[in-house]
Amino acid sequence: MDNKSKIKLFIENFVVYGMGGAISSAIPVIMIPVITRLMPNSSYIGISDMATAIISIGNAFALMGMYDSMYRLFFENDSKEYKREICSTSLAFTFLTSIIVAVIMIIFKKPITALMLEGKNGFLVYICALTVFVGATNSIVSAPIRMQNRRKIYLVLNTLCPLISYSISIPLILNGHYVIALPLATLISNVIIESSFLLINREWFQTKKVNIKHLPLLLKLSIPQIPNLLVYWVFNSCDRIMILNLLGMNEAGIYGISAKLGHVSQLIYTAFIGGWQYFSFSVMKDKNQVETNSKIFEYLGVISYVATGMLCVFVKFFFRVLFPSEYMNGAVAAPYLFLSPLLLMMFQVNAYQFLIKLKSWPNMLILGTGALVNIILNKLLIPILGIEGAAISTVIGYLFSVVLCSTALYKIKLFNIHGKFVFVSAAFILFFVIWRLFGFNSVLVSFIELVVFGIVVLLCYYREIKKIMKMVLRE
Repeated sequence: MDNKSKIKLFIENFVVYGMGGAISSAIPVIMIPVITRLMPNSSYIGISDMATAIISIGNAFALMGMYDSMYRLFFENDSKEYKREICSTSLAFTFLTSIIVAVIMIIFKKPITALMLEGKNGFLVYICALTVFVGATNSIVSAPIRMQNRRKIYLVLNTLCPLISYSISIPLILNGHYVIALPLATLISNVIIESSFLLINREWFQTKKVNIKHLPLLLKLSIPQIPNLLVYWVFNSCDRIMILNLLGMNEAGIYGISAKLGHVSQLIYTAFIGGWQYFSFSVMKDKNQVETNSKIFEYLGVISYVATGMLCVFVKFFFRVLFPSEYMNGAVAAPYLFLSPLLLMMFQVNAYQFLIKLKSWPNMLILGTGALVNIILNKLLIPILGIEGAAISTVIGYLFSVVLCSTALYKIKLFNIHGKFVFVSAAFILFFVIWRLFGFNSVLVSFIELVVFGIVVLLCYYREIKKIMKMVLRE
């Protein structure tokens, strides 16, 4: 496949599959200001955030990395019979693990409530357990649509899910059901969407097609990913739990809103990873695959830096306009939390190099080390800097993982890096430090910084930008 075809394939998958996922993520972002004004105070946002954290850890155990394993092996053989067996076996296994995890969550309701809900509202654990059962299997039954390039269906269903959720949650909030509104709406919308996916993809999931002989290879790829999923949970939820226990539910709620605004970048991440997964496996056997992967990593890094710089300029304005004054203290943490998913995106670009080689344990080790750094820094910085300390810890943990993964791949010749990217990265770090010291309270200083940094990027990547624009415009 030539470079032009690769770019076309990547853009198509980015726009269709990626943006389909991004739309479903964009709707909650748009609804954040509405929800914060409907809720009596930030503690209810904190409760909802903790419920999400409970669900995400349950999903990690229930799914056990089976989604990525199924996706990887689906492209290993062109036989439709083989593909059906892989899909059916993956769903059967995930169905069983989901039941087990949901039951365990209910059994341990009291300690979960004590750790993550301040010992209150234990009934939320039941809702979370059911959501885990539905959510884990939902990931599996939705996959064939993407793997078959059924674009319109994917876009429609991913848009409907959050729309259904908020059409349920807002009436509940208006009627005073603040605690259960968002978790219950998530459960109901997941049930509706999973039923739709299962109906559409029913030919790929048949009991008679379950073939245990595929399970050892599926598990060989998936089991080493379980720690990865747990590490992702640590990055996303450990800071919230520590804030809850050190600063209280109100601060956890403010941090949650800061994370949600910061996670506007999650739209970029979701859009990218939705297209990247198909693209990376489609071109994995190309001779110049390493160079292609390295360039994508580099370009995404530059885009991430520029996007974060733009948020730094306007973050206080956004908070002032969108949220009640109670949440204003979260503005300082938002740029860190905006950058974090983008660093995760960069990590995953390189991490797929190991998965393509049918090795997932290096990713576990590298990301686990970053998570450990995150936890240590959380313990040190949250008591001193509050929610900003948690945000700093998260971004440093991800950055550590990116550097470690890139270094490991470079040494085994699965990654290349150019000096100008290192220079731009250093320039961005300098930009961020100056912004925090002098630009946070001055839009003018932040804007001047951004212009200077933008000039540096243009000077370093003028040829690449010009070349890519020409190729895209010709299409």
